[in-house]
Amino acid sequence: MRLLVTGATGLLGRELLRTATHEVVPTYHSREMPGGVQLDVRRRDAVRDVIRSVRPDGIIHTAYQQDDWATTAEGAVNVALAADGARLVFVSSDAVFGPRETPYAEHESPCPITAYGAAKAAAETAIRAITPDAIIARTSLIIGSDGHSAEERRVRRLAAGEPGVFYTRNIRCPVHVNDLATALLELLVSNVIGITHVAGPEALSRLDLGRLIAVRDGLDPQALPFTPGTPSDIRLDSSRTQEVLKTRLRPASEFLLP
Repeated sequence: MRLLVTGATGLLGRELLRTATHEVVPTYHSREMPGGVQLDVRRRDAVRDVIRSVRPDGIIHTAYQQDDWATTAEGAVNVALAADGARLVFVSSDAVFGPRETPYAEHESPCPITAYGAAKAAAETAIRAITPDAIIARTSLIIGSDGHSAEERRVRRLAAGEPGVFYTRNIRCPVHVNDLATALLELLVSNVIGITHVAGPEALSRLDLGRLIAVRDGLDPQALPFTPGTPSDIRLDSSRTQEVLKTRLRPASEFLLP
């Protein structure tokens, strides 16, 4: 299989390149990478030309920009329109939902409260109409092992005394980047279609997650500043997707062990 990975310079994109056993063609926007193809997903003609040139059997679309509708929403539409029969996996987000006290299942309709969540929800809706056999993989906070994820960098900054706080009422289901990448590659070659949830099985506050990262990295977890903050409990129920995966989605308290 020839696989096209968009956003290949990002945390998840790099892990997909490292993990995949397929022939992989990575794309990048501005940060050049060896063997990669430059692609601005906001340009429909450029997306069409790259996909026609590469002729992939599969596409994993990870490219996004939180503050840019054109990249996150329209870029995903451009990829779906140009896919031309290639198996498409679109990486979405728990941000398509708003806070509530119970987890969200795959069948539930998006109810975003942020511009980023609205862009992801719009992309999901368009992809389902354009490419009904695509996979939409909603995930949560992505954590690495090498300190490169946004949450790991934030722990180091705040532990060093830089401004900011962790919120005790902001709750998510963090996933390890390797678990996520492996699961996406597994879904790519499966018979699964439609919406999946690929997040960790353990719900944690941002403070509890930050403290786990701090302990793993040899930092003082009690040095992290915190405040309750506005309640924001968004949990993905990934149990149905886990049933069809060989990849085990580990809880953060396991993959962040020192």
